[in-house]
Amino acid sequence: MQNLLLALALLGLGLGGAQAGTVRIGHAGPLTGPLAHIGKDGENGARLAIEDANAQGIVIDGDKITFELLGEDDQADPRQATTVAQRLADEEVAGVVGHVTSSASIPASRVYEQNGIPMITPSATSPKLTAQGYRTTFRVIANDLQQGAAMAHHVAAGLHLKRVAVIDDRSAYGQGLADAFADKLKADGVDVVAREFTSDKATDFSAILTKIKGTAPDAVFFGGFDAQAAPMLQQMRQLSLNAAFLGGDGVCTDEMLKLAARTLDAHVFCTQAGIPMAKMPKGADFKARFAKRFHTPVQLYAPYSYDATMALIEAMKAADSTDPADYLPKLHTISFPGVTGTIAFDAKGDIRTGGISLYQYKDGHWATLN
Repeated sequence: MQNLLLALALLGLGLGGAQAGTVRIGHAGPLTGPLAHIGKDGENGARLAIEDANAQGIVIDGDKITFELLGEDDQADPRQATTVAQRLADEEVAGVVGHVTSSASIPASRVYEQNGIPMITPSATSPKLTAQGYRTTFRVIANDLQQGAAMAHHVAAGLHLKRVAVIDDRSAYGQGLADAFADKLKADGVDVVAREFTSDKATDFSAILTKIKGTAPDAVFFGGFDAQAAPMLQQMRQLSLNAAFLGGDGVCTDEMLKLAARTLDAHVFCTQAGIPMAKMPKGADFKARFAKRFHTPVQLYAPYSYDATMALIEAMKAADSTDPADYLPKLHTISFPGVTGTIAFDAKGDIRTGGISLYQYKDGHWATLN
């Protein structure tokens, strides 16, 4: 008995082998409400990364590390996001993957900065996020300036349209994307014939669309998410507003294909920050493993969530420490092959090699145009 107790004591002190340590990584995004499918998609991407990391038996500073994912629901609400951020800080997470939306990420980023906790968003594309200059803020996806410019170029040079109406949902993401798109349109000589806004909770757009119809637009661009884009498109067609319908990555989802199935047509286009999964270096493998593990297809950001999680872990390995104060500087120097491409950050915390993809609705799916 004494020998057994001695052996256990030695193990506890690390004298009989590497002591196991648990390191918590937070994930924050909408797990309830109209964007729950996107939030859960991101959380599952992070969970798969955690499971892969644990399978590697990673040793940091002499300890075998077990990573644990702590998921929080920010409801895509700015006020709830700061509450969630503080909760994760109080739980002493080593890093955070999230938040999913820009409107949540921007206020939450201040909390992480104050607590010295690195956050890597897989999907918040507002340029304002990294423009704040916070040392703890990173993103693994291209921003809305690039996305808006890509769609504007397609409108002017690809579709040769002359008159475009622009609507946004007044979220940090939606308004930022719509502004970037409208500014580039004007620079390319395309008329913005209407500039309207709604909310990210609205479902009735008849008044706005009736007003827009009077301007005879060739296209309507919506800066926002699928939960509003689907009924907006349906109401456009009911009003015989047969203009092309354009959106960003919040529209380019499998959920949009379901919600607007009866009204989608070849005149619907969207952009995504990033590249198609089929073109990602490890996209095919990730797609298969994700479906097998979670019994659902990738919605949108799961591969980026996976890479964001792995970036935190790679920086910990490089620093040989799970302490945010120690590994934070390494986030600016790491470079590794992720699912979505090479993961490396610039001085502002933006991904160095973020791409933009353009899609058109065709035969029940989003078909790539570039």
